[in-house]
Amino acid sequence: MRNQTRVGEFILLGITDVQGLQRFCFITFLLLYLTCLLGNGAIVTVVICEPRLHTAMYFFLGNLSCLDIFYSTVTVPKMLTGFLFGPQPISLGECLAQLHFFHFLGSTEAVLLATMAYDRYVAICNPLRYALVMSPRTCLLLAGACWSTGFVHAMMHSVMTSQLSFCAHNHIHHFFCDIKPLLNLACSNTSLNMSLLNIVTTTIALGPFILTVLSYLYIISFLVQKVRSQKGRWKPFCTCASHLTVVALLYIPALFNYAQPSSGSSLDRDVPVSLLYSAVTPVLNPLIYTLRNQEVTSALKKMLWRKLFRGGK
Repeated sequence: MRNQTRVGEFILLGITDVQGLQRFCFITFLLLYLTCLLGNGAIVTVVICEPRLHTAMYFFLGNLSCLDIFYSTVTVPKMLTGFLFGPQPISLGECLAQLHFFHFLGSTEAVLLATMAYDRYVAICNPLRYALVMSPRTCLLLAGACWSTGFVHAMMHSVMTSQLSFCAHNHIHHFFCDIKPLLNLACSNTSLNMSLLNIVTTTIALGPFILTVLSYLYIISFLVQKVRSQKGRWKPFCTCASHLTVVALLYIPALFNYAQPSSGSSLDRDVPVSLLYSAVTPVLNPLIYTLRNQEVTSALKKMLWRKLFRGGK
């Protein structure tokens, strides 16, 4: 047997090693992260505190905001530390934990967006049965299925990656422990891991994406055929526009990242694409929903006014 040095620690090289650019990136991503926490936290708070938002649509929106807070927290704090102190050491256990939670939360969000599309389909195309179909029990079951699917999918990757042997190089050309960079560092056979990544992960992203597109095609067809007035069409279109924007921001970069085979050039592209859906998209989600959703906006204003009025007293 060859004498191989087993790697127990990795070095996250981050996005850039240019000192001036690191300062700029630190300030930019710190502001984005704080905005993410504030915006998504506000949505979770208003959905819980405002009784008229206790509906299926806002229940799922609250879940989405929770996911975005956790999802961003998995990668951004470590990345910010790297901007300040340079390449960051991370143990194998911490690396696997980061990988697990990143894919757990990411795949949960992918399935949740498809569930939200189905909710909009029922609300717009079958409004008389909406309360019956999307009952509180059904909403809890659907949300539980989303979180469970994400957990099982991430656990598959975590277990498979933990079985690999890592030796020699331990520098990860990324700002967090993702699957493809780790597979490139492994000195054991990764064919099963690559199959899992290319088939299962692509299915987790592509399946919900297709269901989401079909839901919105049905909605558009229904609005064109059944709703004659422009005013009657406008509100459903506005409600769905925010959801479609979020869908595009998550599914398209994820499919671009994981549906392609791993190579040196693809890994260089993976970093900016990963930044888009791990650090930028969680910030845009609350802005998209609050700016395009009058109910959320008015509920936020009402809650802020109530807090300020009480504070004034």
